[in-house]
Amino acid sequence: MQCLDDQRSPLLQLQHHLYYAPHFTFSSKFELWHPNTDCCSWEGVTCDAYGHVVGIDLSYKNLSGSFHSIFNLHRLQRLNLAGNNFNTTLFSYGFDKLQNLTHLNLSSSCFHGQIPVEISFLKTLVSLDLSNQDSCYLRYYKVLYPGFYNRFSLPYELQQPLKLENPNFKTLIKNLRFLTELYLDSVDISTQSAKWCETTSLVLSNLRVLSLSNCDLEGPLCSSLSRLSFLSKLILDGNPISYLPPNFLEISSRLVSLSLRDCNLNGHFPTGILLLPKIQSIDISGNDQLMGQLPEFPANNALQSLSLSYTNFSGKLPQSIGNLKFLTDLHLSGCNFFGPIPSSIANLSHLVNLDLGYNYFSGPIPKSILELPRLEWLYIESNSFSSMKLDMFVHLKNLSLSFLHLSFNVIDFPKQLPLNDANFSFSMLRVLYLESCNISVFPEFLKSLENLVVLDLSNNKISGAIPNWVWKKSLRYLFLANNHISSLDQLLPNQSSTSSQTSLARPICNLSKLRNFNASHNNLSGTIPNCLGKMNDLYLLDLQGNNFSGMLPKFSKATQLYILKVSENRLEGKLPRSLAECTQLEVLDVGNNKMNDTFPFWLEKLPYLT
Repeated sequence: MQCLDDQRSPLLQLQHHLYYAPHFTFSSKFELWHPNTDCCSWEGVTCDAYGHVVGIDLSYKNLSGSFHSIFNLHRLQRLNLAGNNFNTTLFSYGFDKLQNLTHLNLSSSCFHGQIPVEISFLKTLVSLDLSNQDSCYLRYYKVLYPGFYNRFSLPYELQQPLKLENPNFKTLIKNLRFLTELYLDSVDISTQSAKWCETTSLVLSNLRVLSLSNCDLEGPLCSSLSRLSFLSKLILDGNPISYLPPNFLEISSRLVSLSLRDCNLNGHFPTGILLLPKIQSIDISGNDQLMGQLPEFPANNALQSLSLSYTNFSGKLPQSIGNLKFLTDLHLSGCNFFGPIPSSIANLSHLVNLDLGYNYFSGPIPKSILELPRLEWLYIESNSFSSMKLDMFVHLKNLSLSFLHLSFNVIDFPKQLPLNDANFSFSMLRVLYLESCNISVFPEFLKSLENLVVLDLSNNKISGAIPNWVWKKSLRYLFLANNHISSLDQLLPNQSSTSSQTSLARPICNLSKLRNFNASHNNLSGTIPNCLGKMNDLYLLDLQGNNFSGMLPKFSKATQLYILKVSENRLEGKLPRSLAECTQLEVLDVGNNKMNDTFPFWLEKLPYLT
C-alpha cells in the first residue's frame, strides 16, 4: 500500500494549519510528519489497501488551529481529535463530506457553541463522542493555578459549552440509526430535557453505550429504555432524574456498567441490580435520599466496582460480602452502615480501594483488612471503632498501601516501634491522615516514610519541637493545626536556638516542593523561616494563632501563593512590598500583630484579592 498524492496533499495542509498550543497560545509548529516519506506510514494515519486514508488519530497532542483539509479525505472512516485545545466552534467544518465516517471523537478539545446539523447527516456513524469539552480548560487551569476552583471565573467558552438547540437532540440522532456508542457528556440538551429518553429508546435501537452526564436532563427515566436490548453501559451522572421507573431492574438486566451519581434519586434502590449476573460496575453515590441495604451476595458475583457513598443506604455489611472476589473498588463512605466489619472481607484479594469512612462501624478493625495483598487506598475515618493499636501494622506483609485515612479514630501509638523489623514497611505510603486521633507525640514510624506527600496530624495533643525526621523532602501538604507544638526546629546537641533559626539550618527549608503548610493555633515562637517566601510552589500558608515574632518574610518567589494567614502573632515591622508579586493572592490576614505601616493601597494590583 502506497500513499496516493491526493491523500498526501490534504494531510500536509493539515500539518501546516495545526500547531502545538498547550496553554491555548502558539507554542511550536506541528511537525509530526516528514513530507518525503510515505504518508501511510505517518504516526496517527491509517490507510486501506489502495492507499486511501481511512483513519486519523491526533488525540491528546495539545493541538490548535484549523483542520478543514481533513474534509477532503472522503474515504475517511475514523477521526479522533480528542484531548486537544482547539477553543473554537464547529460551524465552519463540512462534516457532511465524510459520508463513510463510522467513528467520530472530538471529546475534551474545548469546542463550544451549537453542534452543527451536518453531523446528523453521517448515517454510517457507529460511535459519536462530543463529550467533556470543558476538561481541556480544567487541565490548563489546574496546572497554571493549583487550587483554582474556588478562585476563578472560568472562561466564557466554558460557561457556554457545546449545546443542542438547533438542531436539537432529536434532530441530531434521528438519522444515526447504526449508532452503538453515544457520548454527549456536558453537552447542554436542556431544550429537550424531558423528551430525550423516549427519543433515544425509539431511534437508537442498536445502542450499547449511552453516556449523557451533566446534560441538564430531567427525569424520571422512561420505562421504554427496556427497548434498548443491547444496552450494556448507562451513564447519566449529574442530571436531576429523581425517580427510577418501576421496570428499572428489567432495564438493567443486560448492563455491565451503571452510573447514576448525583441524580437527586429518591425512594428505595432495587438492590436486585447488585445481584445481576452481568453487572460489573455500579455507582449511585451522591444521592443522599436514596435508601437501600446490601443483599446477600451469591458466590462468584461479577461486581468489580461498587460505589454507594453519600447515599442513605444502611444496615450491616453481610458476611457474604466476601463472595465479591472480583471486587477492586468498594466505596461506602457517608452512609448509615453500622456493626462490625465482617471477617470475610479477607477474601477480597483483588481489592485496591476501600472506603468505609463516615459511618457507624464498631468493634475492632479486622487485621485482615491490612493484609489484603493489593490494597492501596484505605479510608476508615470517623467511625465508632474500638481503640486501634498501631502494633497491628508492625508485622504485616505485602503491604502496598499508598493512601491511609485513619482520622477521627482513637489510636494507641506505642512510643517506640521495632523499625528494624524486616516486615515493617510503609515504603509505598504517600498520603497519611491522622487528624483527631488523640495522638500526643510525633509517631516514630514516620521516620521510614521516605515517599510521603501528604501528612495530616492536626487536632491532636502533640507538644514539643517538630523532630527533624518529619521534614521529608517529598512532602507537599503538611497539616499540623490545633496542637501544642512549640518549635519548628529540633535543637541538636551543642546548638543554640539562635543558630537553629538561620535559614540554612532550618530543616523546613529542605521542603522545596511544599504547597500547603498549616501549623495554625500552636505555641510556635521565634521567627517565620525566610525560606517560605522563596518556595515557588507554595500556595497556602497558615500560621495564625501562634507566638511568632520578628518581621514577615519577603515573598518574592512564592508567586503562586493564594492564602496567607499570620494573624494573632507578635509580628513587627512593615508589610513586605514583595506581596505585590503574589498575583494569585486571594486571602491576606495579618490582623492582631504589632505591625506598624501605612495602609497598603499598593495591594490594589492583586487581581484576585477578596
